[in-house]
Amino acid sequence: MYLYNSATHKKEEFKTHTPGHVEMYTCGPTVYHFAHIGNLRSYIMEDVLEKYLRYAGYDVNRVMNITDVGHLVSDADEGEDKMLKGARREHKTVMEIAQFYTDAFFSDCEKLHIKRPDVVQPATGCIPEYIRIIEGLMEKGYAYFAGGNVYFDSSKLDRYYIFNDHDEEDLAVGVREGVEEDTNKRNKNDFVLWFTKSKFEDQALKWDSPWGVGYPGWHIECSGISLKYNGEYLDLHCGGVDNAFPHHTNEIAQSESYIGHPWCTHWFHVHHLNTASGKMSKSKGEFLTVSLLEEKGYDPMAYRFFCLQSHYRKALVFSWENLDNAYGAYKKLIARIAALKPEDGAVDEAVVKAHHDKFVQQVGNDLNTSMAVTALYDALKEKTNDATRLAILADHDAVLSLGLLEHAAAKRAEDAKAKTAETADGFTVTGEGDAAIDALVLQRLEAKKARDFATADRIRDELKAQGVEVTDIKGGAIWKRVTA
Repeated sequence: MYLYNSATHKKEEFKTHTPGHVEMYTCGPTVYHFAHIGNLRSYIMEDVLEKYLRYAGYDVNRVMNITDVGHLVSDADEGEDKMLKGARREHKTVMEIAQFYTDAFFSDCEKLHIKRPDVVQPATGCIPEYIRIIEGLMEKGYAYFAGGNVYFDSSKLDRYYIFNDHDEEDLAVGVREGVEEDTNKRNKNDFVLWFTKSKFEDQALKWDSPWGVGYPGWHIECSGISLKYNGEYLDLHCGGVDNAFPHHTNEIAQSESYIGHPWCTHWFHVHHLNTASGKMSKSKGEFLTVSLLEEKGYDPMAYRFFCLQSHYRKALVFSWENLDNAYGAYKKLIARIAALKPEDGAVDEAVVKAHHDKFVQQVGNDLNTSMAVTALYDALKEKTNDATRLAILADHDAVLSLGLLEHAAAKRAEDAKAKTAETADGFTVTGEGDAAIDALVLQRLEAKKARDFATADRIRDELKAQGVEVTDIKGGAIWKRVTA
């Protein structure tokens, strides 16, 4: 597999510390509000990546944090904690807010067919790990205590900026909100590892520490959780592009300084979902959620399909028109699959394997999901029987998770039900879903029941003239169109 690495700024062969095994870490949500669909684009693409790795034969251990403490509004060690902000907004405790929005996040993930990671760890559950890392950094001279807080000393690094190929707006996300200068910092790039009661006196969650009662900074949680569950060698770290700086930059600084060797070899960043007015965010009022899409009549799979049609390293522009187009294409795809007959032939395993191998190569080229979607249409056009086509689609959907066969089966059943009409007298008519023909066949049945054979014969002749053949069965009739 070849994957773009944000740390080296190039597409390169994906290699792991332990052959055949992937230690994967995903930056999870800050659970102070619902996730908007821009957030969920990242999780969809990371889900496809994980499923592809498993599909390609890797054993994967995927870890995700849940930020329920310490993430400040500005992401630059200033402003109130997002969790506290959510608690005040809804007049609940921080932990009540955290549980509610964690459940809401995973409910959205389930609707979007996003697999739950192997390990999901709330930040509040690893306080001893953070303290141990911070103590180690202080012992090694990478951290200092000032003004009641513990800071990481960025001047001790040979290189601080890692992801300097990102857009200036992405790199400036942590400092562009008019924050005041923190006079406790020795250097402008220093960041807080541990806050004490000297700052944010009304902070809801606090713990004892060697530096006083306080709480961890945002960045330390991901290092602590990953080192605990992934070990000291991380193969793949994922997140939105806006996490590259300062969050991921600071993760690298503190993790490698603590363990004394390179930490993560591959960084995977998903670009923004934009609207006509720019990047989607909760603060701009453009708060589009999965629930809102459902309220407007969209199947969540329409949004997943919409995301898969674009490359993860390109900004994706959302509009209702664009989503309508994606939903229309998705429904047509399902209709084509529903028209296939599962009982048509035996599965040709050689053909399935050929498509599987080609799919591995296509998607393995920097997670090319648009080519993966094209592969679905290639399967439908394959010159083989329907059973084999369905097997190919099932194989590909193990990665794409679009619910193709399930939705097609449901439509098949719905269509079959729609083709059956019934009269008050209990007659049933099964045909091809044409209401006008159904009505004529039912009239003929009722005429026969009334022993009005002249009318019944006249209707039969009328149907025959329209190319419709009727077969009487017990309790009703079956009709079909025939060609001359």
